[in-house]
Amino acid sequence: MRTLFSLPSNLLPDEASPEWMNKGDNGWQLTAATLVGLQSIPGLLILYGGSVKKKWAVNSAFMVLYAFACVIFCWAVWGYRLSFGDKLVPFWGKPNVALDGEYLIAQAFLGKFPNATMVYFQGVFAAITLILIAGALLGRMNFFAWMMFVPLWLTFSYTFTAFSIWSPTGFLAKMGIIDYSGGYVIHLSSGVAGFTAAYWVGPRLTQDRQRFPPNNILLMLFGAGLLWMGWTGFNGGDPYEVNVDASLAVINTHVCTAVSLLTWLLLDIVFFRKPSVIGAVQGMITGLVCITPAAGLVQGWAAIIMGLCSGSIPWFTMMVIHKRSEVLQKVDDTMAVLHTHAIAGSLGGLLSGIFAVPKLNHLFYGSNDKYIGLFYGLADGRASAGLRQVGVQLIGILFVVVLNVVSTSIICALVQVIVPLRMSEEDMEIGDEAAHGEEAYAIWGDEEERLDPKYALPKTKAAGLVEMA
Repeated sequence: MRTLFSLPSNLLPDEASPEWMNKGDNGWQLTAATLVGLQSIPGLLILYGGSVKKKWAVNSAFMVLYAFACVIFCWAVWGYRLSFGDKLVPFWGKPNVALDGEYLIAQAFLGKFPNATMVYFQGVFAAITLILIAGALLGRMNFFAWMMFVPLWLTFSYTFTAFSIWSPTGFLAKMGIIDYSGGYVIHLSSGVAGFTAAYWVGPRLTQDRQRFPPNNILLMLFGAGLLWMGWTGFNGGDPYEVNVDASLAVINTHVCTAVSLLTWLLLDIVFFRKPSVIGAVQGMITGLVCITPAAGLVQGWAAIIMGLCSGSIPWFTMMVIHKRSEVLQKVDDTMAVLHTHAIAGSLGGLLSGIFAVPKLNHLFYGSNDKYIGLFYGLADGRASAGLRQVGVQLIGILFVVVLNVVSTSIICALVQVIVPLRMSEEDMEIGDEAAHGEEAYAIWGDEEERLDPKYALPKTKAAGLVEMA
């Protein structure tokens, strides 16, 4: 009987590189996946850890570390096949494990590399989505509630969106939606889910909402740099082969991001008279997010226009609309994921429907002629096809928003039945010591005086950790 990890009996040593596999494509795909993984660990881990108050540095970083580990495990065991397996319903795959010896070394559903590579590549995308959601919840969510939220949301929200948009048999994929590398699946999903979860979890303490300075801006910038450079693999890996489209996606990504950062920076200078480092990072993120659904499908001039839009429109929604809206201000979105991911992702999706080049669509999607940006549809006398593309993009936005509001709300309600979503007021006053019995910055020799005995690690355990170090 074949076991879970068995290999085909007829696999010979020289078949470790079968004829269908392209070594260059496989090597790049593994590299791209690792770059995406580095965006989370350590990229967002240290970006979050440096962006919050000192008392929340450990908790914020640990939310990232836990989410990454939990998602990778759940993804390999059941998440991947729900997202990319055989169709069960138009928006979900059949439950099955990916950790099967024969399955892992067989050719992936796309690309000239094995399923093992695809499971890894898609797994780090799933992980960063949960980590982006964490950005909206920093500074008050009960860690035990977060531990339950992550696998539930991955299973009952992310897999629905991934299958619908990225699986060849998903209903939105069949409609012809354009989402090159996750503007919908990752960024719109995480932005909406994060904002929704923030509503259910509740706000930080009043003093934390009013004043929440970064404890280490240089550390935050280091994390932001890893995020930016890691996006080379994020967008460059999605053609699933080493080709000109991958190169185009990479340069478009960096050009759009640079323009977006500079646009946000100039707006800060014009209206606030100071060049803000934090603002520049926000502009960087919105640029990365906006170009993602279109990265390998638009020309360079369109990437510049998208950068101008991503540096200005989310700036306006964050700095003007949000501050004037009582409804929006009731939700405590710590890292502003609604603006940097949901709005920027939606913007990128709509602009993809306008600027996507038919020739590049053909290169990426194959022979299907239904993918055409409105700009080129008008120019080529195919206005109806271009308008249809914009309509499909809008349907995709509506689907992702509704799905994530509903699924995230249900998941939060279920978790709330078991453990509180929000930490107690007393524990939020203290932060890391209350949540983990540890703190980010302790002067050697003074930690026993500084740590509250109520929350500190047992001396025997602490001593053991020192000895191991």
